[in-house]
Amino acid sequence: MPSVCFYFQVHQPFRLRHYTVFDKSVSYFDEFKNASICRKVANKCYLPTNRLLLKMIRRYEGRFKVSFSVTGVVLEQFQKYCPEVMSTFDALAETGCTEFIAETYYHSLSFLYSRNEFYEQVGQHMDLVKRLWGQTPRIFRNTELIYNNQLAETIESMNQFDAIITEGADRILGHRNSNFVYRPPNCKNLKLLLKNYSLSDDIAFRFSNRGWEEWPLDAPKFSRWIDSVNGCGHTVNLFMDYETFGEHQWEDTGIFDFMFHLPEYILRHPDNNFMTPSQVIRSYPVMDVVDVPHVISWADTERDLSAWLGNAMQSNALHEAYKMEKLVKQTAKSDIIEDWKKLLTSDHFYYMCTKYFSDGDVHKYFNPYDSPYDSYINYMNVLSNLRQRCKDALAEPTEVEQQAS
Repeated sequence: MPSVCFYFQVHQPFRLRHYTVFDKSVSYFDEFKNASICRKVANKCYLPTNRLLLKMIRRYEGRFKVSFSVTGVVLEQFQKYCPEVMSTFDALAETGCTEFIAETYYHSLSFLYSRNEFYEQVGQHMDLVKRLWGQTPRIFRNTELIYNNQLAETIESMNQFDAIITEGADRILGHRNSNFVYRPPNCKNLKLLLKNYSLSDDIAFRFSNRGWEEWPLDAPKFSRWIDSVNGCGHTVNLFMDYETFGEHQWEDTGIFDFMFHLPEYILRHPDNNFMTPSQVIRSYPVMDVVDVPHVISWADTERDLSAWLGNAMQSNALHEAYKMEKLVKQTAKSDIIEDWKKLLTSDHFYYMCTKYFSDGDVHKYFNPYDSPYDSYINYMNVLSNLRQRCKDALAEPTEVEQQAS
């Protein structure tokens, strides 16, 4: 029977305030909005779900396990606006049943644009996880599960990770399924875990959909679906946004009751269990090589980069932002560098997405702008001011030059 591997992404960006072309302030981020959204989601999702998971771990005496990647930018917000959330993550870490996964600190697309910045952000995130929870992450996930063979080779070359996780997109699997451990081509040691998107999305997206033929979804029914994997896989990787619980799926949908009772039904079969990603890759053999020459992600129905790179505005904004890297770092000013890194967070470009139809509602979620065009103009105004700050900083005489004069 299969192992169930839960992985949750926890992330909120630093949203920009309304910033006009005439604005000269170096305060780019909307303190009030960021604080209010963080506290709102904390009360609806992070606090109740962390407490629920803690209760479940204790109830099942360590047999229930979960994993998280928690971005650096959301951790900064927890520490600033919701310290009680940090204490619940600390409690989860202390159980020994929670694994923390590495990613880019600023939840950026840096792998696609700057390998140096990518390495910096991964290192910064790993240092933070180690400092907060005493874990050195051995599993990596890139922002929004963005992945290809080249990323796998890069991660293996770092000699810090045992596995990488990504989307189990049909086009990369062919006749195979996502319920086995795989290996990327040209990698000797790195293993690959793939999201079972069908079962994951049953919880994350379809749970409260009354038009869905399987509604209502309860723990006994879902556990039968898990059992049906028997003979067709070793692991069921349920990867989803943490905001699924209480935010995307509100409490009155029954999502918390569903989650609380799920282990009871899954563990009724003596061969079923829950594992963290590290336990999965230690427990099961590699079954095949999965070749992913083109970039995939877990976003939208296309599972590609079109959520961030689907139009000219997004391409231009990303190009201009990364083009500033050398200039920004030459200033050696921590405030400028930090502001620039926060501007690399993928959400800023997601808000510029013009895709609608089946994915439109997803793109409006927590979007502070009236339109993608407003988002682009606002972002470019901020970037323009940051560029001028860099030029002004580099024009200033250094301390040595001042002393010499």
